[in-house]
Amino acid sequence: MIQLLIVHQDREMGRQLVSVVKEFTGYNSVHTSSESETLVYLRRQPRARPRILLTQLDGAGFDGFALGAMISEMFPGLQTLFLPPYVTMQVRLEVAGSKVFPEPIDGDRMMATIERSVRMRWDAPDWFHAVDVLQMCCLAGRSGALQMVRGSRVGTVYLRNGAIVHAEAACLRAYPALVEIVSWGEIEFAYDRTLVPERESLRGRWDHLLSEALEENKRSALPEWRRQTA
Repeated sequence: MIQLLIVHQDREMGRQLVSVVKEFTGYNSVHTSSESETLVYLRRQPRARPRILLTQLDGAGFDGFALGAMISEMFPGLQTLFLPPYVTMQVRLEVAGSKVFPEPIDGDRMMATIERSVRMRWDAPDWFHAVDVLQMCCLAGRSGALQMVRGSRVGTVYLRNGAIVHAEAACLRAYPALVEIVSWGEIEFAYDRTLVPERESLRGRWDHLLSEALEENKRSALPEWRRQTA
């Protein structure tokens, strides 16, 4: 049984990941190097039902978000992990349970995440923390829109070249909407690179905006008497 589908354009990197996962977890993996190769493999192996997709986020003519969305439709409950195009030193916000693994890859954290993901029920949602997704898109220089869903709540954050430029959630707009979306914690998301906002309402560095939104949520969770002194 194949537990992991590893998609990376660097074939040597892919082979190394297959070997490391097998050595430290005992799980079987398959490596493919493109969207087309991945789809051909899945068509030829109809019994293959991977539990985890470990995919490169960006590459030449490659979009890990698009591939993840496509394969998730084929295999409900698929858990997705991303290998982004930036390095660990660029990460500004630490997120507990992050499913994003920049280089140099933290092997212990990745193996723990794989173990946790394999043990999830087959119909489990593919949760990401809102801050994890936003940080990944900003550091990767993405433009477009991230639609985030938590239960009945839906919000959208717009990006331009890695900057957060607008947010909407229910009747909220701009910074209050960003604070609201961040407060949801774990979410499911969809990405559309073609969408742009009607207006750009947010300015400033993305990491400052997210840090302030996190602090705002911490303050709002305090009793009223504590908020006045926080």
